[in-house]
Amino acid sequence: MTETLAAGALVPEVRSVPAVWDADRVVTEIYHGEYKSLVRLAVLLVHDAPTAEEVVQDAFEAMHHAWRRLRDSDKALSYLRQAVVNRSRSVLRHRTVIDRNAPKPAPDEPGAEQGALALIERTAVAAALRALPDRQREAIVLRYYADLSEADIAATMGISEGAVKSHTARAMATLTALLESQT
Repeated sequence: MTETLAAGALVPEVRSVPAVWDADRVVTEIYHGEYKSLVRLAVLLVHDAPTAEEVVQDAFEAMHHAWRRLRDSDKALSYLRQAVVNRSRSVLRHRTVIDRNAPKPAPDEPGAEQGALALIERTAVAAALRALPDRQREAIVLRYYADLSEADIAATMGISEGAVKSHTARAMATLTALLESQT
């Protein structure tokens, strides 16, 4: 018995490589060999290259974490393909839910394009107003922004109603010419 123990002490003990190292090696090999084909598969399913790359990366990570539970390491590639397909389905389901629950603009709300055009128009009108002489600009602002009557404008500016009409008419002609020249 002591001879057996002594013989065992002289023979080096053979240790098996941990499953984690196997997983690292095999996953790396599969990654280098199959990554592009798996991304192509995912692109065909999700119609989006960045999302497809993310799906494939997630599948590789999941396979690495589940390596010890994987019963047959020879089937790792089929496991990956199945994981890519399942994760692609999840992405598509998520998109469907997002699209279904996206807030819809009210019919009377202008869209983003209309808002941008309105902003450009307001900017052009403001620039044209700044180009008017002071009295004409005051008459226009009091008439159309403050919504005052000609009598109220005359009282505010300290001029006659006729002068208000004159300033307003000249300002409108100048504004029209300025804004038409810009378009």
